[in-house]
Amino acid sequence: MPEEAHLSRTRLARLLANGAITREGTVIRDPNGRAARGEVYEITVEDAADTHMQAEDIPLAIVYEDTDVAVVDKPAGMVVHPAPGTPSGTLVNALLHHFGGDLSGVGGERRPGIVHRIDKDTSGLLVVAKSDAAHHGLAAQFAAHSVERSYLALCHGAPDPGNPRLRGITGVSIESGGVVKLDTRFGRNKTNRKKQAVLRHGGRRAVTHIRAIETFGDHAALVRCRLETGRTHQIRVHMAYIGHALIGDPDYGTRRRLSEAVAGAAVANSFARQALHAATLGFAHPVSSQFMRFESPLPDDIAQLLDALRIT
Repeated sequence: MPEEAHLSRTRLARLLANGAITREGTVIRDPNGRAARGEVYEITVEDAADTHMQAEDIPLAIVYEDTDVAVVDKPAGMVVHPAPGTPSGTLVNALLHHFGGDLSGVGGERRPGIVHRIDKDTSGLLVVAKSDAAHHGLAAQFAAHSVERSYLALCHGAPDPGNPRLRGITGVSIESGGVVKLDTRFGRNKTNRKKQAVLRHGGRRAVTHIRAIETFGDHAALVRCRLETGRTHQIRVHMAYIGHALIGDPDYGTRRRLSEAVAGAAVANSFARQALHAATLGFAHPVSSQFMRFESPLPDDIAQLLDALRIT
């Protein structure tokens, strides 16, 4: 296929099944068939259909937008993509309204090109494709792990690269500059399929680089987490795995609380979500190849928690 057609393997398989591919006038449907040198195939690609998802007039913080991509600063509490439990009120519903008909047709359906996601209760930056070329270009960068993604988080305890306990954890190594690197196998929790876990065997590789930016005694810290891979709940699971679960994390925080004698304990112990924010996003523009980098300030709730912890 010509590269400029931007047809994915999934889209081609669907076209094949629908009888949209012919060879000398004969419809070809067998995905296991072999193409011989010199044969000419004709592929009829219909215009992308309108999506079944509803456009909704929901306010959005658009950080950047052109004809191919948009960068959005997602608030905590917003789901990225509609699902059976959340068919509306999502980022995609909002983007459908914002973009109108100016959308990617990847997969044969006119909709925003979601190439990565962040959790409902995580705030921060994500990039969305508006054209087929952008969708394929961004997807390739995420697959190659070349996208710059770093998060700011507030965690229980203070990760200390010199701590023998931390150094003794399987998958942990220490890099220059006091960076703690986690390189583990990662997949679904075997006892709770809704959660993720570090695995001994199987799963997929997950790599996170963690550096403490500011510590509050030994009870809490502000950390920067840089993703090398992007697995579901990766930062939340990795932080809990090394004994530094995120403040407010309802799934991996094991109901951990700060001592009431500690400054900011009341705010931390009542924090309503995981204190995690996608603060930095950098990528090569999928059409112009220009490198673009965006930063998002901490949202009010995390900023207020940070201020409370700083009180001496």
